[in-house]
Parts: sequence; C-alpha cells; structure tokens
Amino acid sequence: METIKKYFRVDHRKIGFLKFILEGYDGIATLTTVDPGQGLIVLYIAPGCEKDVDMVINSLAENIMIKDEKNIIH
Repeated sequence: METIKKYFRVDHRKIGFLKFILEGYDGIATLTTVDPGQGLIVLYIAPGCEKDVDMVINSLAENIMIKDEKNIIH
C-alpha cells in the first residue's frame, strides 16, 4: 500500500500546532507545508491510518479552520 497524500488549507498561524498534534499520534501522518502564507499543507497518511487522521482533523476543525483541498494537483 502507498502513503495517501491529502491537501488542506488551514489558518496559517495554526500550522505548527497542527504539526505538533499529529506528531503526538506517532506514525499516522506527517505534515509538510506547501505554502505557509496561504496555510496550504499536505498530509502524508500512513496506510491504514486514514480513519484515525480523519478523526483528528474533524476534531480539530471544531476549533480551528481546516479545509480539505481536494482539487489541488502537485
């Protein structure tokens, strides 16, 4: 299985916070900043961890702006 790549747009001031939270869930995903000014990030999600990442993102989205960017091609 391959790593899943998903793009999100987040409040640029919360990128570090989001990265810190994801690192706490050892090995489920890594976060890379694509465009810090626009708050564009990409998550590389480990195979089998999609539901866990979705749960974390949905929970965080209750308090910070996180928008799934499905139409980004890189």
